[in-house]
Amino acid sequence: MSQTALSPITDRVDDPEAARTEGRRKLDWARAHMPILAALRESFEAEQPFEGLTIGMAMHVEAKTGVLAELLAEGGAEVAITGCNPLSTHDDVSVALDATDRVTSYARRGVDDEEYYDAIEAVIAHGPALTVDDGGDLVFRIHERHPELIDGIVGGCEETTTGVHRLRAMDADGALEYPVFAVNDTPMKTLFDNVHGTGESALSAIAMTTNLSFSGKTVVVGGYGYCGRGVARKADGLGANVVVTEVDPRRALEAHMEGYDVAPMREAAADADVVVTTTGNRDVVTREDFEAMPDGVLLANAGHFDVEVNLEDLADLAVDRYAPRDGIETYELADGRRLNVLAEGRLVNLAAPVSLGHPVEVMDQSFGVQAVAVRELVEHRDDYDAGVHDVPDELDREVAETKLAAEGIEIDDLSEAQREYMDSWQHGT
Repeated sequence: MSQTALSPITDRVDDPEAARTEGRRKLDWARAHMPILAALRESFEAEQPFEGLTIGMAMHVEAKTGVLAELLAEGGAEVAITGCNPLSTHDDVSVALDATDRVTSYARRGVDDEEYYDAIEAVIAHGPALTVDDGGDLVFRIHERHPELIDGIVGGCEETTTGVHRLRAMDADGALEYPVFAVNDTPMKTLFDNVHGTGESALSAIAMTTNLSFSGKTVVVGGYGYCGRGVARKADGLGANVVVTEVDPRRALEAHMEGYDVAPMREAAADADVVVTTTGNRDVVTREDFEAMPDGVLLANAGHFDVEVNLEDLADLAVDRYAPRDGIETYELADGRRLNVLAEGRLVNLAAPVSLGHPVEVMDQSFGVQAVAVRELVEHRDDYDAGVHDVPDELDREVAETKLAAEGIEIDDLSEAQREYMDSWQHGT
């Protein structure tokens, strides 16, 4: 492996042995509740599909991600991993990963922008043949700074909505030079990770950070994609009054038909107790919205980057800033109103002090898709040209079937007559 200017996480913590022990406990707990990855581990260990290959990863380095990284290593890969968000790494898990055979971890929580990109550079220095990314930063860095590596890259997988949007834009411009699977767009990702995972984990993180209830409060959800639907559904189930803001008329109509109030952010902000953004876009909440908000509002982001709540606008309005609790920064305005930003405007379910990310069972499904998608790229590398590709449906179904089997759930099969009927245009009424 290449030597880099940034050393692995183990060399940068005060008590690596204690961190390693605690991180291993977290990894073992997650592993025990991830039956899809357990089933894949059995086949990967036997078949060694990644032998001789290096996989570079830039993801949220916590226990569930760690189980995926170890699975790929157990399948024969050399794995180099770092974070995709400065506040989402669990240092103890990162240290435990760094002690795993064939895994090197550079992820550390609380880094500045320079060290964040130094860690990505450290991963790239390993010369990955495959990339597994969450947000696209690893792919973009390779294209921008290391184009000489691209000919040696088999392909990649992208985990999240924002990353897929960015990669599709890159592809449309003819700038994406190796194949990448849009893992985010598979049914096993959107139906469960984005809806149930984001909904549960975002609200749990807000509740644990604030020690406040949702019952009876007005929760404004910025965006009604799959993540927004999940937040709205879970908040509604906790007794909140949910207001959805949207820019897409069809999604706005969907939210309305599902029983939620729909309004522009400017109007919704005036009655908000909690605002949760889920769009992946910038400037969802801006100066005019802050000026309309009541005292005590909670502002959280469950999208991706820290641009959804415009903190520059808010800082410009504030006459004082202070931290009433860990993970909360209060911006006090000239008229005495206090607007509370959680987790520095970063992903609240991963960046808040007590956040744990999505539930283990949910990430087992998403990371199962990641694992079979990486396997597909290796086994059928000649079938995919440069650009964004949908994950083959049979792979998504494989993961779903593995989960059902683990849960002891049986389903029906189509008969030959039913298959013929569905595939034919010749049957009349």
